[in-house]
Amino acid sequence: MAGVKQSVLTTIFSYVGVIVGYVNLLWLFPYVLSPTQIGLFKTVQDIALLLVPFAQLGIGHGITRFFPRLRGKEFAFFSFSLIIATVGFFMVASLFFVFKTPIINAFAEKAPEVNNFLIVALLITFFSLFNSLLEAFCRSFLKIAIPSLIRDVFLRVFMAMLVIGYYFSFYSFDFMIWGMGAVYMLAMISIMLYMKREKIFKIDFNWKRITLPIKKEFLQYSLITLLGTAGALLIMKIDSIMVSSMIGLDANAIYTIGFSIAVVIEMPRRAISQVAMPVISEMFAKNQLTGINALYKKIAINQLLICLLIFLMIWINIESLYHFVPNRSIYEQGKWVVLLIGLGKLTDVIFSVNGEIIVFSKFYTFNITATLFMSVAVIVFNLVLIPHYGIEGAALASLIAMFFYNFVKFVFIKIWLGFNSFTPNVFLILLAGILSWAVSYYLIPTFEAVILDILVRSGIVTAVYLLLVHLLKAAPETETMVLQKIKQLLSMLSKH
Repeated sequence: MAGVKQSVLTTIFSYVGVIVGYVNLLWLFPYVLSPTQIGLFKTVQDIALLLVPFAQLGIGHGITRFFPRLRGKEFAFFSFSLIIATVGFFMVASLFFVFKTPIINAFAEKAPEVNNFLIVALLITFFSLFNSLLEAFCRSFLKIAIPSLIRDVFLRVFMAMLVIGYYFSFYSFDFMIWGMGAVYMLAMISIMLYMKREKIFKIDFNWKRITLPIKKEFLQYSLITLLGTAGALLIMKIDSIMVSSMIGLDANAIYTIGFSIAVVIEMPRRAISQVAMPVISEMFAKNQLTGINALYKKIAINQLLICLLIFLMIWINIESLYHFVPNRSIYEQGKWVVLLIGLGKLTDVIFSVNGEIIVFSKFYTFNITATLFMSVAVIVFNLVLIPHYGIEGAALASLIAMFFYNFVKFVFIKIWLGFNSFTPNVFLILLAGILSWAVSYYLIPTFEAVILDILVRSGIVTAVYLLLVHLLKAAPETETMVLQKIKQLLSMLSKH
């Protein structure tokens, strides 16, 4: 029950964060900042977040995998991990300075402003690195809700405050960019204080309690998964950075806003994944393969059911969403980015927790092969498609990469573990989604009043979607569970 509560709270916090993020990126940032400034703001962030997995040396997944084997020695393991991460950061920072000239040259022509804030990117990398490790330990203790609140809500609220301060001329734009580093530092301190309160933060340098074979195995596993983790983030972030370097910061602002609209689709998947990872790790430790396969199928159905509805809500209202964006004529050019990235996120959802299963299985090294292959592929796709199709080319490159990345992992899991996430229910949910979109496109008229159009269109499509899911019996277990929760709630209310 604790895991379910944490998952629900995490989902709630994720969507509160999405609301704050939507206000930031769809109204506040375009209202206060120019497209060039938005592009710079996001490019510096993306460079920093791209460096995090390299600095982490892969130990984020290593913590989750080895935690069940080190109960009673958690805090020695915690301290050991923090030291390794510190070494990793200094290695990445050193390489960053060694290759500083090629990095500067990459942005010199189309986005030279980026080169003035490369140190800020390193600063954000440092704090984000430790944020991710602290979150990994919270996740291992099945305490993911508050770290999610800090990551998804706290960060976005303080980013908004940074921009508002600039709007009122309390400081310069350059100071605002440097302020991003302070925001990430505050997030790190907040997670540490939460862990202290929950008594899961303690520094223990008695590493002798961890046997040498486990240390070696942990480091080997972490370094092997490093490439997989870094490659996965590269697939997600490289498009934004390449848009800045190949087209310019204005184009990246348009791309970023379109991407941010679409990324909300995967929020339930992230929340489910956070809870599923330690469960899958534990089940592999106990060799409960049948249970993992059942979980694989169940997650595929449940997260598709939710995420597809969110995708529908976004795409059927896409014109109305851009209506509220300041300087709409500039940013609505990213409409097709929303569609392509949204479809890419749906491929992640449809293929369920395939990456998590591989990472915690004995075949974890395959994740590296698949990820490295797709990392190279997505860079090539961007180099080929961006010159021809601009920001839509970058979005198409991401869609192609995400589909094949997931498909390759699915085939591998099917062959070597015998797991299959696809059941008839998955295809029935997709059918319900397609038919619901058709109702919106062909049958619902467009109303001049934007709010009315959103409410009518969203209400009808949601009702049609849920009715079709019910009639097709696409998610009977989920439907039964929801009805039981509603009955329990009504019963509690009637007693009061």
